[in-house]
Amino acid sequence: MRAALALAARGLGNTWPNPSVGCVITRDGAVVGRGWTAPGGRPHAETEALKRAGHAARGATAYVTLEPCCHWGRTPPCTDALIAAGVARVVVAMRDPDPRVDGGGLEKLRAAGVSVSVGLLEAEARAINAGFVKVATRNLPLVTLKLASTLDGRIATRTGESQWITGPAARRTAHALRGRHDAVLVGSGTVLADDPELSCRIPGFARVPTVRVVADARLRMPATARMLREGEGAVWIATRPGHPEAALAPLREAGATLIEVPPDAAAGQGLDAGALLRALAARGLTRILAEGGAGLAAALLRDAGLVDRLAWFHAPAVIGGDGRPALDALPLELLSAMPRYRRTSLALPGPDLLSEFEAA
Repeated sequence: MRAALALAARGLGNTWPNPSVGCVITRDGAVVGRGWTAPGGRPHAETEALKRAGHAARGATAYVTLEPCCHWGRTPPCTDALIAAGVARVVVAMRDPDPRVDGGGLEKLRAAGVSVSVGLLEAEARAINAGFVKVATRNLPLVTLKLASTLDGRIATRTGESQWITGPAARRTAHALRGRHDAVLVGSGTVLADDPELSCRIPGFARVPTVRVVADARLRMPATARMLREGEGAVWIATRPGHPEAALAPLREAGATLIEVPPDAAAGQGLDAGALLRALAARGLTRILAEGGAGLAAALLRDAGLVDRLAWFHAPAVIGGDGRPALDALPLELLSAMPRYRRTSLALPGPDLLSEFEAA
């Protein structure tokens, strides 16, 4: 099962809207087939593993990180493929929370006489497919908030200079983060200040180009923005309703997809962060890397339960109190209202420090 989980992890960022699944087939103590969800979500892991196993699948045991599907989509059910191949036993890490499956795959296998076990390394499987699970159960994608700041939490000088606070190794690590997510999300202020490309620029890392999403309530992003001219991956612009067609047309002509999202009623400006994420989930995205700036980061953190993970890069430097902070005001009056996270890892990409956290 650990080998199957490692295979599943390969697909992160490349299989949406499908989960990333791994499958290992063993017989007589030897691995006879293995597979993982292909880029774009199909073929499925079980199908690939069975194809590699061939006739050796008969009487074998299949280790699968997620309950095999039992419904027809663009591909036949994986349960039917396992049964037809004559697999004797299926070991599943976790049930599929998708209402179209959710135990139905297990029942179908058992009804066909296949021995089924569930729950082996379930926590590890849930961690890999946390985005798929969150969409299936809450209609929200997994959100990782990535920040890069000085030791005193500044992301730019008072004049706005920000490139580069962290070094090349940290930036390469950040590109790898992009490649493991379905989409990168930034605010329009970041586009205006930095004109980023927002793609994963590690050759061969992301088989499916990362979607670039801009939260732009006031529709300030120009049609000449770099991401509309360079890099792979679709560009989606989320904005409030009511803009005149004359303002929308140049962005559409430049290749952007426009998504209407209601404004943040409480703050009186910007977009409703929860509504924005639900709109992205409805379009199939399961894993979002939010890269700021300070306004977007604060908007996500103000709404409890939206930010699941933090990836915070710290450069060994300080800017001072007149520099621009990593977060706008939340605002908070009580310490008990602070969003809290627990550290899960530390790494040293070059001279910088990467601390990763998950919601407590």
